[in-house]
Amino acid sequence: MASMQTTASPLVTIAMRYSASARAKRVESLSKHVKLEPDNLVLDLGGGTGDHFHSIFPDHRKVVIADILEDDLRQARERHGYETVQLVDGIGTLPFPDQNFDFVFCSSVLEHVTGPKDAVEWTRSGPYFETTGRQHQWAFANEIRRIAKRYYVQTPYRYFILESHSWLPGLIVFLPRPALVALLRLTNTFWPKQTSPDWRLLTIGEFSAMFPEAKIEREKSLGFVKSLMAIKA
Repeated sequence: MASMQTTASPLVTIAMRYSASARAKRVESLSKHVKLEPDNLVLDLGGGTGDHFHSIFPDHRKVVIADILEDDLRQARERHGYETVQLVDGIGTLPFPDQNFDFVFCSSVLEHVTGPKDAVEWTRSGPYFETTGRQHQWAFANEIRRIAKRYYVQTPYRYFILESHSWLPGLIVFLPRPALVALLRLTNTFWPKQTSPDWRLLTIGEFSAMFPEAKIEREKSLGFVKSLMAIKA
């Protein structure tokens, strides 16, 4: 559940180092709030190959990776020995019982849960995308709260100075949907960072409302809020 990017370039190298530094700071924040016991059952929701979770909790073994790509899930099994569950677009009811997991980890996924990909990725209809995207994101948040005793959910902040999926100025979030789609079709032809616009970024108010029992942490960069983290620990 991530954006695409092209081969390495100086801009890509700088961005990747910046991203790695930001991720390390998030890990430090997470480790202050969350302590996993060996018998805790963990779900990495939208976890892909499981590499990110493994880099944070390398010794934890009771892990389930849930994602939409079978190839990523295969790598999660082969590399780390994790159990896996394949999802369908990450929408609808998650296939787990209430309070099934001691801890749910969900990083940079919520903003992409906006509906079936073939229906939303390149749709130009702003009202349709905004309405359906909001509905799916709220439903996804409620599912996390239903299946998790504790959780960590991270998502990019809507009004950061750099839009993280496209590496374009953050002002693009104010464009009407048709203009945004047209712009990204153009920049995907030459810009180092390519993206399919299935993402709907969240404000602090909406994110906080989605997870009312959680502590909301604000990750800052260059003096601006870069991403939001909901932690129920």
